[in-house]
Amino acid sequence: MARYIRHAWAFCTLLLAALLVNAARVQVIQAGSYDANPANRRPTIARYQQPRGDILVGGEPVTGSNDTGEQLRYERTYRDGPLYAPVTGFASQMYGSTFLEHAQDGVLSGTDPMLSPFPLWNDVTRGSTPGGDVVTTLDGVAQQAAYQGLHGRRGAVAAIEPATGRILALVSTPSYDPAALSGNSEATAAAWARLNHDPEKPMLNRAVRQTYPPGSTFKVVTAAAALDADVVTDLDASTDSPDPYRLPGTRTRLTNEGDGCADASLREAFEWSCNTVFAKLGVDVGVADMSATAQAFGFNDTRLRVPFEVSPSTFDTHVDRAQLALSSIGQYNTRATPLQMAMVAAAVANGGRLRTPYLVERTTRHGGETISGGGMRPDRQVMRPSTAVRLRELMTDVVTDGTGTNAAIPGAVVGGKTGTAQHGVGNSGVPYAWFVSWAQADADLEPKVAVAVVVEDASADRGEISGGGDAAPIAREVMRAVLGL
Repeated sequence: MARYIRHAWAFCTLLLAALLVNAARVQVIQAGSYDANPANRRPTIARYQQPRGDILVGGEPVTGSNDTGEQLRYERTYRDGPLYAPVTGFASQMYGSTFLEHAQDGVLSGTDPMLSPFPLWNDVTRGSTPGGDVVTTLDGVAQQAAYQGLHGRRGAVAAIEPATGRILALVSTPSYDPAALSGNSEATAAAWARLNHDPEKPMLNRAVRQTYPPGSTFKVVTAAAALDADVVTDLDASTDSPDPYRLPGTRTRLTNEGDGCADASLREAFEWSCNTVFAKLGVDVGVADMSATAQAFGFNDTRLRVPFEVSPSTFDTHVDRAQLALSSIGQYNTRATPLQMAMVAAAVANGGRLRTPYLVERTTRHGGETISGGGMRPDRQVMRPSTAVRLRELMTDVVTDGTGTNAAIPGAVVGGKTGTAQHGVGNSGVPYAWFVSWAQADADLEPKVAVAVVVEDASADRGEISGGGDAAPIAREVMRAVLGL
């Protein structure tokens, strides 16, 4: 009898061991696959069982959470949604998340291990950690000035603090309200379809995800290359540039919008944006040095994050001399985001050193305790300090005496460069209006803001589009907001 009892005991022990092994296999080894299974709604339900952390501008939240009382309990809300959409992105129960909502999801959702002082205890108890907050670098007044200046036209504004790389404004219009995508109703699906089929592309972040031909604003880069390579040593000496200028190896003649560009000095050519002078300067500098300078400013960089991804601006490094001439005036394959062109202006303003731009100042726990962030990002020397000094002089001349007078601010020194970029087949499209600039109040020791503005106005008359007329006034108001003037 005892023998049968021992056999039964052994068999039961074997069954118990098998059950424990299977439970471990299901709960540990296969847990990931079960969590990722679309049929498993528990992670989704758990995700929305508590309010999401907030994104802050100037110490005030521009996001919130609404208790719906439904199974997916909390929906995302937004204050001034269209104003901050290019920064916050959306957090949708149906369509995922974008921009800061996506890049900082771990903090905002409470799943980042750094938020919990006892993460292992939470794993054991299945407890949840309140979502943390994301403190941005934005200047709310500058953001508002940029948004109002664009006035719903297609375009974008990026503003940077030159000495630190802090992004002060990041605006793209036309915009949309991210709250329309927060829930999981039929209205949410309808809003998604409407926004995706809108020809104005309101969900496109033109400030960081759209590249444009930078036109004459790229002449800042070409001037930096020419000065650094000592192709130009005197701002007021003749550049020996014919008008028109025949592109090397072709019969194509490049001309200017106005007169007086033949043999113009670099100062005159920069002030009045002479294409012929800068096309020839680019050829004289050569592909290697032009490419090196452009890449030092950030062109062709595929790694930039702010913390979300920025589309790379491009300068073609495999061109013949004719293509190089066009590239050097911001045409051919040269493309740039507004953020990239703000970086160009910031490097000039900061003595030739470029700080990597960033949008998140710090992240905090729900109670306000900092868990990460703080401190400036890496920088690099883009050009010689003496070159930056001379470029600041040239850009100041543009605002005081040249094509950028609409950017002048009483009580401040302002430097700028206008641009009117051609595009379309045979340059048939309405040009893009550009303006890049920096500003320093009379009482300040250094420039406090660098700005890039691009305006796409498809309804305007082709002859009425100009960087000085359309983009410079917007940049002026953003700079005034930052300077407090």
